Amino acid sequence: MQQELIILSEYCVRTNIEPSFITLLEEEGMIHIIVRGGERYLYTSEINDLERFSRMYYDLSINAAGIDAIQHLLNRIEKMQYEIELLRKRLTIHESLQQTTDADVKETEE
Repeated sequence: MQQELIILSEYCVRTNIEPSFITLLEEEGMIHIIVRGGERYLYTSEINDLERFSRMYYDLSINAAGIDAIQHLLNRIEKMQYEIELLRKRLTIHESLQQTTDADVKETEE
């Protein structure tokens, strides 16, 4: 599967983001930059994350370590929400089976 790329320098010009900020994010392992033919590229799938990181950095003055910590916590929250949803579905199935079993027992007793 081939992912779409965007030229990093063009993205920085259009969004007024400093290339050094993107390099910092790459060094922290928060985004991935591809180099081809001397040009640096960013996966378009990472644009949303990059925009979120830049808002934290420029608007809220959160440094890269803080952004990384926040991102880690948000990922954990998302994973826990997914697990909670799975557990709710399992509980619903269990309760449904329990009600069916209770009804069968009640019919047998009558």
